[in-house]
Amino acid sequence: MSARSVDTLALRMAMSILLAAVVLLALLAPAQAQSRLGEFLRSVEPGTVFPGADRFGPVEGVPPTAPAFAGDRLLGYVYLNSDVVNSTGYSGKPINILVGLALDGTIAGARLVEHHEPIVLVGIPEEKILNFIDGYVGRKVLDEAASAKTLDLVSGATVTVMVIGDTIMRSAIRVARAKGLGGSAAGVAAAAPKPVRTLDESKTEPESWETLLGDGSVRRLHLTIGEVNAAFERAGNPEAAARPERGAPDDDFIDLYVGLASVPAIGRSLLGDDGYERLKQQLKPGQQAIILAANGAYSFKGSGYVRGGIFDRFEVIQGDNSIRFRDRNHRRLGDLAADGAPSFREIGLFVAPEDSGFDPTEPWRLQLLVQRAIGARDKAFITFDLGYALPDKYVRTEQPAAVVASTPAPPAAASPAPPAAAPGASAAEPEEEPLWQRIWRSKTASIAVLVVALGILTAIFFFQDWLVRRPVLYERVRLAFLAFTLVWIGWVAQAQLSVVNILTFASALRTDFRWEYFLMAPLIFVLWFAVAAALLFWGRGAFCGWLCPFGALQELLNRGARLVGIPQLRVPWSVHQRLVAVKYIIFLVLFGISLSALALAEKAAEVEPFKTAITLHFVRSWPFVLYAAVLLAASLFVDRFFCRYLCPLGAGLAIPARLRMFDWLRRYRECGNPCQRCANECPVQAIHPEGHINPNECIQCLHCQMLYHHDQKCPVMIQKRLKLEKRLAMTSPSMRTAPPVRAGARATEKAET
Repeated sequence: MSARSVDTLALRMAMSILLAAVVLLALLAPAQAQSRLGEFLRSVEPGTVFPGADRFGPVEGVPPTAPAFAGDRLLGYVYLNSDVVNSTGYSGKPINILVGLALDGTIAGARLVEHHEPIVLVGIPEEKILNFIDGYVGRKVLDEAASAKTLDLVSGATVTVMVIGDTIMRSAIRVARAKGLGGSAAGVAAAAPKPVRTLDESKTEPESWETLLGDGSVRRLHLTIGEVNAAFERAGNPEAAARPERGAPDDDFIDLYVGLASVPAIGRSLLGDDGYERLKQQLKPGQQAIILAANGAYSFKGSGYVRGGIFDRFEVIQGDNSIRFRDRNHRRLGDLAADGAPSFREIGLFVAPEDSGFDPTEPWRLQLLVQRAIGARDKAFITFDLGYALPDKYVRTEQPAAVVASTPAPPAAASPAPPAAAPGASAAEPEEEPLWQRIWRSKTASIAVLVVALGILTAIFFFQDWLVRRPVLYERVRLAFLAFTLVWIGWVAQAQLSVVNILTFASALRTDFRWEYFLMAPLIFVLWFAVAAALLFWGRGAFCGWLCPFGALQELLNRGARLVGIPQLRVPWSVHQRLVAVKYIIFLVLFGISLSALALAEKAAEVEPFKTAITLHFVRSWPFVLYAAVLLAASLFVDRFFCRYLCPLGAGLAIPARLRMFDWLRRYRECGNPCQRCANECPVQAIHPEGHINPNECIQCLHCQMLYHHDQKCPVMIQKRLKLEKRLAMTSPSMRTAPPVRAGARATEKAET
């Protein structure tokens, strides 16, 4: 059996195994349980979640918790944050953290057990996230509920860590109160019932801007550049203090105003009658909305919400509850309707989710997060608080039933309290377009650049014969495109594809598949769409040979090595054939792991150095940098060493590429017998000694097609050129009168030919 037949049979078997595994898992996959606490507890050592514990008790109660014991002594309780509060992150899936809560209400331990955050998988080192989580250990949650202490955030993953920090604190407070930990009196009646406060919706007359500011209906936070610089100096971070904000100390850093738009009088004042009526129709019973307006150099919106859908520069804190707003809860405003209101650079209307528990009659505060770059990828953070209490003129106060029984009845019945909000619902804004569409619109320029590049690459393939007949032009075009792929697609646009994308897509197909998750990254989505289409025409080579930033980096380094005279190693064909199977084994192992443990497979995908070399620009811990450096060093001697033998993404693309409909690479009958020039010069040894091209290994670099048309290098083309030259010479006027060629001369010419 020929090598070609063996390759075909092996790939067909691999495809059959993969398809059978996906179908079998889809049929056998169990329904997800209500709580995964027991599952995660079985996978960890007790002491890693709750220091000093040697065993866990049974999972019980609402919310689900498991007691942690040291022998027979109860130390506290362990719970899963996603069982208590919503922990959905940037990925659209929960960030699962096991939290140990001691009997005195102190967080004894916290461990990240599962997440699918793309910024952590292919961008931010996970150690930074783990260190951030460790910063919550030792905090007594009930004592800090009102202060909402902020830890140093992780640059580049602000949304992710804000979700983590918020869910740890809120869930810990709720579990502590449910279990009566730290002195909280769970289930014990209060000594004296508090008065019931409700909105007085009879007050609807609009007020002027001056009146709103004067009575506290609108609160102001004014920060100058000098005040912000001084705050960073007091924070004790010398790197942040050494990079002060530009401008005069008295210049405005931010001049921020906040008001409760869901209060009728305030809403009509700021939005106008028509605007308030539209808001009122949008709000569900008990749902509230706030208006933020600001001038100055600093934006309270920033750009994080465009990438992740969450406004990460501010939050509303009320008691032990914190509220962050998402893009779907936001509407831009052009100006404010109140008489005398100034013009503002940015104004936003934010609707609190129905399940937020926000009470407009109770005091709350807006916490503004100010960030400052202290390096290429690092930032420092400080916070400023703006307190807000609704003026008494908008509030009705009722004595509770126990008190009313012993006091005279009030002269008039108070307005009933609004119905409780239904948990799990979210604000609906029909006029707001989906988040992914807003992200795509914000990336219009980058998408246009990528689409143009893909169009150029398509033209290169369709008109490859015209291009490769011009070797100098072909070399320049290829080098320019590889440089563009490395610099713009890889280092600038951060659009390096990964086997993680394949594993996540396969997992989504058998669980909760939603296109919105994949549309959140426009450049990645466009690239995957192009690669999928190219598989039908050219196989995996369109991506591996032209669109992979790490592949481009290897080839450019190898070309530089050749220029400076570094010797190239030729891997023996028998060894090469066996080594190419390694990447298929790696891919199958990763795919098999992902069927039952996607998080583990995503970590094992670090076999790809893409995250280190492309996404993080080698700014990472030394083992990862060393691994990437070794692979790049190997490519100096063996062109595209990683692509040939180790890349699981290339293997994952090669399997479906067997379905391609066309074969664009041309060959002569003499290729392989006797000529071996293309096989010897193929940069990835994708051409078998007998002459045929292995499409699973070919990167469509078109070097063999350049040789195919080269009349100075290809023996077949050399023969054609010599015959043409001889025929032209024989038909020239000078040859017609020339004396006959002697037999010896004819033999010499034939031998030279």
